[in-house]
Amino acid sequence: MENKTGKYFKYAIGEIILVVIGILIALQINNWNQERLFSNEEKIILKNIHTEFSENKIALKLGLEENNQGSNASITLLNLVGQKREFIQQHNLDSLMYVMLETGSFRPSENTISDLLQSGKLQLIRNERLKNLLYKWTRNLKKTDVSFNRAELKIDNELVPYLSKHYSMKDIDAYGTLQWKSKTLLNIDKLYIFEDIQFENIMDDYLYRVKSAGNNLKELLTIIDKIILETEP
Repeated sequence: MENKTGKYFKYAIGEIILVVIGILIALQINNWNQERLFSNEEKIILKNIHTEFSENKIALKLGLEENNQGSNASITLLNLVGQKREFIQQHNLDSLMYVMLETGSFRPSENTISDLLQSGKLQLIRNERLKNLLYKWTRNLKKTDVSFNRAELKIDNELVPYLSKHYSMKDIDAYGTLQWKSKTLLNIDKLYIFEDIQFENIMDDYLYRVKSAGNNLKELLTIIDKIILETEP
């Protein structure tokens, strides 16, 4: 009887061990499947990030080029302040004014990043350097938006009101969307502003803001290049 009982216990223990082993194998297989799914999803995420930031880089470089043109036009105009009228008249002032008012712009696509942050899927990315770069991108993008807003406020609140009193906006707009074919018929001394300290001060502060926005764009470009490198297939 004791023999039979011993055999029964051994058999029962063996069955339990087999069941436990089966459960462990099933869990391991499930973990493998989960890992495979996460890995596949991570690959899709990295591909989407790479595509989005490659496109953003093109847009950013265009914005940076516009910003540089605006900065250069501002510098040229500032350097004309206090110069002789004969020298100032050698420049196309209307064109310079139009280009100067273009601060550059950058409106990147953020669909992938927004989705990752809102869904919590950012944690699927195992590359810590990449995750840190994405967080840095978000912070610097906000800083860049602020710097562009400051430049635009200077235009709206001081520069355009000043030019509206002392210059012809119609002549400036001939180089923009309106494309006027004829200049203003009013008798305006356009060169007066180059003898006015107020114009110089407004332009100096405006140039500082435009340059600041441009520097922020350069920082974003550096981050973009690193993100593209980290997400290379």
